Amino acid sequence: MKGRVFVIGLGLIGGSLALCIKKEHKAAIIMGYDINQEQARLAKMLGVIDEVADDIAEGAKTADLIIISAPVMETEAIIHLLSEQSLKSDVIITDTGSTKGKIVAKAATLKKEGYTFIGGHPMAGSHKSGVSAAKEILFENAFYLLTPEEHIDNSKVEKLMAWLKGTNAKFLSVTPNTHDYLTGIVSHFPHIVAASIVRQTERLADEESLIPRLAAGGFRDITRIASSSPAMWKDILLHNREVLIELIDKWKEEMDEVKELLEQENSDEIFHYFQQAKQYRDGLPVREKGAIPSFYDLFVDVPDYPGSVSEVTGYLAKENISITNIRILETREDEIYGVLVISFQTEEDRERAEKCIHNRSSYATSMGT
Repeated sequence: MKGRVFVIGLGLIGGSLALCIKKEHKAAIIMGYDINQEQARLAKMLGVIDEVADDIAEGAKTADLIIISAPVMETEAIIHLLSEQSLKSDVIITDTGSTKGKIVAKAATLKKEGYTFIGGHPMAGSHKSGVSAAKEILFENAFYLLTPEEHIDNSKVEKLMAWLKGTNAKFLSVTPNTHDYLTGIVSHFPHIVAASIVRQTERLADEESLIPRLAAGGFRDITRIASSSPAMWKDILLHNREVLIELIDKWKEEMDEVKELLEQENSDEIFHYFQQAKQYRDGLPVREKGAIPSFYDLFVDVPDYPGSVSEVTGYLAKENISITNIRILETREDEIYGVLVISFQTEEDRERAEKCIHNRSSYATSMGT
C-alpha cells in the first residue's frame, strides 16, 4: 500500500508498528512524532521512521493513517487535538491503548468531523522500553484487538488490518466494553494483585529482616509485573475503574472463601481449591501470546569465579541469540555455584540457548515459565 502513516509516540509499541508497516508496505512514508524530541531523532537515525514531524498538527494533515501510541490519558488529549485539525477526509485514526471505553467515547469528536476512528490494542510488550527496543517481530502471533463502533464501515476495518498486516498478529473485533472487561480480568487486575503482594511484603519486612533476602528468586518472578510503570498503571486503573472495582469485590469474596476453609481446617476443600486452580492453569494455551508478555527464562548454574557470566553470554552471542534481560539470583549463600537467569524474547530463543549452553559447557540449565 502507498500513503503516509503518522505515528504519534515513538516508544516500544509505536516504533515496532512503524517497523512492521515499513516491512510490509515499502512504498509507504512513515512520519513520527514524540514529545521527547531525542526519541524522535533516534527513531529516524535507526530507520524506524522516514520523517520527523515538528508537531502533531503538521504530521497529521497529510496522513492516510494516524496511529496514537501514547498513555491512555494523553491519547484522549491527542484525539481532541486531532478533531480540531483539517485532516484528509478518508484518514483512519487508531490507537494502541489498553483501555477502550473512554477513548472510543472521546473519539465522538472525530466522528462529528467525519473522521474514522477505530480503537486498537496490540496485546504484546517486552521487558525493554523505548524506540531502541522496537522489533518487527514484537506482535507476531499476538492478539490485536480492534474495537470499531457500529457505524464504522467494514471496509475501513479491513483497510486498517491491511496497513497492519506486517505485524503478523491475530486480529479480533470486540466492543469497547467487552475489551475493557476482558483486559481487566487478564491484565489489569493481575497487576493490582502483584502490586498488593509486594506492598504487603514490604510492610511485613519492617518486622522481619529476613524477608527481603528470602523474597528473591521465585517471589520476584511471580510478582514481576509489579515493576511496570506506575504512571501508566495509574491511568489504566482510572480509565477502567468500574470493571476493576467489580473484580476487586469478587476477589474479596474469593479470599473470604479461602479464609473460611482455613478457619474450618477443611483439608479436602483446600486440596480441591488448589487442584481446580492447577487444572485450569495447566489447561491454558502454552504457545499463545496473551495480555501480559510472557517471560522466557533460562536458569543456569554458574561457578562463582571471574568471567563465568561473560563466558555464558559469549556462547549465546556466537549463535546470534538475543537476550532481553539477565540477572543473578541471590537465594543461596556460601555455595560454589550461583544461578544466572537469562530472559529471551521468544520460546524458540530460549530453547536454542539451552541447547547452545548444554553443548558448549558443563553448566546445568533449566527452563522457566
